[in-house]
Amino acid sequence: MRWSVDGAPAIERFLILGAGLAGVSAAEALRKEGFDGSITLLGEEPDRPYDRPPLSKKYLRGESPLDKIALKPADFYDSNDIELALGVRATRIETEGSRVHFDGEPNLLEYDKLLIATGSRNRRLKVPGADLEGVLGLRTLADAYRIRSEAQAGRHAVLIGMGFIGSEVAASLRQTGLEVTVIEALRVPLENALGTEVGKVIEGIHRDHGVDVRLGEKVAGFAGTARVEGVITGGGETIACDFAVTGVGVRPATGLAEESGIKVDDGIVVDEQCRTSAPGVYAAGDVTRHFHPIAGRHIRVEHWQNAMKQGQAAAVSMLGKADEYREVHWFWSDQYEFNIQYAGFHSEWDRLVLRGLLEDRKFVGFYLKDSRVVASVAINNGRDLRRAKELIRTGAVADPALLADPDVDLRKVAG
Repeated sequence: MRWSVDGAPAIERFLILGAGLAGVSAAEALRKEGFDGSITLLGEEPDRPYDRPPLSKKYLRGESPLDKIALKPADFYDSNDIELALGVRATRIETEGSRVHFDGEPNLLEYDKLLIATGSRNRRLKVPGADLEGVLGLRTLADAYRIRSEAQAGRHAVLIGMGFIGSEVAASLRQTGLEVTVIEALRVPLENALGTEVGKVIEGIHRDHGVDVRLGEKVAGFAGTARVEGVITGGGETIACDFAVTGVGVRPATGLAEESGIKVDDGIVVDEQCRTSAPGVYAAGDVTRHFHPIAGRHIRVEHWQNAMKQGQAAAVSMLGKADEYREVHWFWSDQYEFNIQYAGFHSEWDRLVLRGLLEDRKFVGFYLKDSRVVASVAINNGRDLRRAKELIRTGAVADPALLADPDVDLRKVAG
């Protein structure tokens, strides 16, 4: 508790930069934990905080209206005494003076505790024509609206990049009735994340749904004068299109932190309690590179579940309640009739054990490193994926024969 000059109790001021899932989850958790001080939640976008996963799926296909993707009902912020300021851009953090400067109103706010939850930004293709009208990206609600406005049945879209977001956009556009070509630099989609075998399954799913998949190909530029008319490949081919969508990855939005002297290394570096290198400053969500006790090292992930859970963990830490953030990371992707789920975190593995057949497109795979399950992927098999999370959590040595046997309950393997 802080005290004013005359001895009366003063209100603690908690400031949250970023009104995405991590920031909103933190604000909600602070109230649930009993914090009765001031909470100010600031976001750069003008829209009420919304959920991002539908942007590449139901919202993009016109199946989910705007009010359905809001993170919280309109009255949530007032009823929880959370001051919500939108369309506000922070320009500088004074860690020594515990103040944040803004472009516009408010232009300055003081804080007792600060949470940085600024998320990530799309990487841009640095090739000729990248600024032409009709060359789009997907990160914000405004981006999704622009793509949806272009997505008229019968038109031809070219997508650059076949990561999870790119794959979801490709699926949504095909389901909307567009012709879709995807250009991917890797040998198979998601090769770095899921490996060649699983990547080939994703490739087959899209080809079977009519997507023209170009693998091992780079983009040299975009053709057109005022508006994009085609995509030029590294091999010199020009693929005509009505519009293009780039999905070549994201980078953490660390500019504010870095300029303020907060430690940054491929994300704002935080410990297992979401604390940055600056006293009283915390960070959560996509912007962080956090120490994970299970992985035993700092990692950066860009998942919905991490944003929510780490936002909640940061709130607990801001209140001085020591607790390690050690969630087993998990995310999902819906593409056509297929549900893809992933749990854990791996940058390398020495064996992939499959339960089920790749050709059936219903299986769970276990990524092993030194005989321990470090991550798991599943297609249309969410049950076994959920059970695999305990194997990842415990880090126990697992018998590959038991992992591969569909008659063996994974809970017994983990136990």
